[in-house]
Amino acid sequence: MVVIMKDFVPDEYFLSQNYPDPFKEKTTIKYCLPENVKVKLELFDSKKNKIKTLVDETKEAGTYQVEIDGKELQMGYYYYKMQAGSYEKTKKIRIER
Repeated sequence: MVVIMKDFVPDEYFLSQNYPDPFKEKTTIKYCLPENVKVKLELFDSKKNKIKTLVDETKEAGTYQVEIDGKELQMGYYYYKMQAGSYEKTKKIRIER
């Protein structure tokens, strides 16, 4: 699920650390876009194999959040990566049981 928070338009690109981290069932990732841009947000396993595409579309400038349901994932470390224009950032995530 992607939630749009249109009240805040940032000055720069930003990808937050997921919260909570570590998590058991669900976690949230927030990201900020200072302009309209094509965004790709993907989830990878610890060996950098793509598990899931969370976002892959053009978005308006603003702040967004995506929820990850960890019930379908094994315990361990994962990575999520955002690409938007020339911005690219990867963060580590951990699932506990």
